[in-house]
Amino acid sequence: MPTTFLTKEGYQKLADELEHLRTDKRKEVAERLHEAMEGGELIENAEYEAAKNEQAFVEGRIQELEMILASARIIEEQANDPSTIEVGDTAVVKEGNGGPEEYTIVGAAEANPREGKISNESPLGRALLNHRVGDEVTVEAPGGTFTVRIVKIK
Repeated sequence: MPTTFLTKEGYQKLADELEHLRTDKRKEVAERLHEAMEGGELIENAEYEAAKNEQAFVEGRIQELEMILASARIIEEQANDPSTIEVGDTAVVKEGNGGPEEYTIVGAAEANPREGKISNESPLGRALLNHRVGDEVTVEAPGGTFTVRIVKIK
């Protein structure tokens, strides 16, 4: 099983979601299934089908979260070498004449580009790893190749 990198906050968020799914959500879906089964003809019961689909989704998500948390490696703050970019670091980069952009390198399970959190497995995240301030890094992305300069590591 491949290692999943998570921040402490990301690990806790996933652990809380898992607990919610195992307790509250499972019970809620089971009640919906029970009510739908009492509703008569199961073959034509849309509520029953919807509840069965939700149950499958919940159980699948529980399995996914269990695997992620079992293979998780917590990203330790302060443990990283501040001179090179590693998982858990925040990099400030500039592309061409554009303004600076800030990205935190996290594991795929907690990546959220809208919040500036990019996966260490993404083209930009992978390209930035092990580079230093001042380095020009070429990124091979599906939309084409581009170059960024590392301005700062936080």
